[in-house]
Amino acid sequence: MSDEEKKCKCPRAGAPPWMATFADLMSLLMCFFVLLLSFSEMDVLKFKQLAGSMREAFGVQQQIKVKDIPKGTSIIAQEFSPGRPEPTPLNEVRQFSTETSKQNLDVRSQQGKAEFMDAEAGALQEMVKKMQAEQAAAEAEAREDALQLAMALQNEIGLGALDVETRESKVIIRLREKGSFQSGAAELNFEFIPIIEKIRDLLLNIQGRISVEGHTDNIPISTNQFQSNWGLSSARALSVAQELFADQRINQDRYQVIGYADTKPLAPNNTAQNRALNRRVEIVIQKGQDQQTLKRLPAVPEGAETEIEGVELAPSEIF
Repeated sequence: MSDEEKKCKCPRAGAPPWMATFADLMSLLMCFFVLLLSFSEMDVLKFKQLAGSMREAFGVQQQIKVKDIPKGTSIIAQEFSPGRPEPTPLNEVRQFSTETSKQNLDVRSQQGKAEFMDAEAGALQEMVKKMQAEQAAAEAEAREDALQLAMALQNEIGLGALDVETRESKVIIRLREKGSFQSGAAELNFEFIPIIEKIRDLLLNIQGRISVEGHTDNIPISTNQFQSNWGLSSARALSVAQELFADQRINQDRYQVIGYADTKPLAPNNTAQNRALNRRVEIVIQKGQDQQTLKRLPAVPEGAETEIEGVELAPSEIF
């Protein structure tokens, strides 16, 4: 082989001749598009629409915040569909009113309201009749107990030391000031203590709530021991109660001690005899309910076709 054939055929140094022409063409095209962009005006709305269209076309999903946990698709939601709501067989109560100021809407008919008021009045009437029957039984029991007390204390009643009477369903043992207390004093006289002991033995067999009540006349009192009639009446009632409580058989839970001063006189305080009558201590035995309870019963509903007979107070009976 010759030396020329042994020489390697290498490309020429530098860029090929067509590269210069291609580079010039690309430069011219770039300048052309730059000039087109500089002379044109951009429509922002169309640009956003184009960007959104391209986002949907390229499958861009909804952005998920970092703090949210990616949630999968519920199989139950795919396989099952919610049932259609159907009306229930229960009766529906529909309210309609043009009175916008009322807080409650009344859906009852006039006939239903009348029946309701009649039923309520009937129940009230039955309750009153029951209480009247209980009150009549309590008054009969009070008269019977008062008669037994009067028979047992007939000697003391004859001496004028006490009285026994009934008022409604109450039995009242009235201790007069004569022989029981000294004037302006609250200590029981020693001679009167056996009478209290006798009354105490009788009270053990009598049922009911017992109140020991002290009373005075209207003449003011002001001593070192008592500043007013309130203190004197309360102290006298307490002295009688303490003498009753001396026996351990007495149940003190059913007792109360009250002082009324001159607020509940038996007679006007216009004579010495009436004032002496008002100075007293009463042992009141309450049978059943008081008459004031019946007076505090609710009224019959308006429009109800029924009447409730009035309650008559039983007269006082003195033995």
